[in-house]
Amino acid sequence: MRIDYLPEPMLIIFGGLPGTGKTALARELARQIGAVNLRIDSIEQAILNSGLMSPPINEAGYLAAYAIAEDNLRIGRMVVADSVNSLAVTRDAWLAVAGRAQVGAVEIEVVCSNAEEHRRRVETRVSDMKLPGWRDVLSREYHAWEREHIVIDTAGRSVEQNVEAIRMLLDSLKTAGKNPHS
Repeated sequence: MRIDYLPEPMLIIFGGLPGTGKTALARELARQIGAVNLRIDSIEQAILNSGLMSPPINEAGYLAAYAIAEDNLRIGRMVVADSVNSLAVTRDAWLAVAGRAQVGAVEIEVVCSNAEEHRRRVETRVSDMKLPGWRDVLSREYHAWEREHIVIDTAGRSVEQNVEAIRMLLDSLKTAGKNPHS
């Protein structure tokens, strides 16, 4: 039996290189479970659009997202955080948010194991904000994940298939009474 809604607050932390499909997965998962969806790219673009800062904005978007996530977790909302999350320090900061709010957290790394497919996605994305090119993706600093987390490979699978897999994994964690980061 699948749980249609995860009743207790939890922070679901997505990470992965640009173009792997994490935003599509995060949006759909948040929609299905009724969670708050926090996308770092949207927050950073709003900061830039304000005219108060110019690139690089460094950690400003992440700091805003951490505060918004914590506020929502404290009032009992599920939160899905969508960011590249390429550095251990940002991953640790997300877990600290969950810790301060006294809720569980699950980390999900989204990868695309098919390099041609990944490149095609990066080069054909359409957005109202500036997106990194393939060279930017390849040269981005990206630290390996060093603790237990879920890995979702989007190569050859639809958003629906991947979200279903994530939901099943989340359900199995709940059923087993396990939360990797609680």
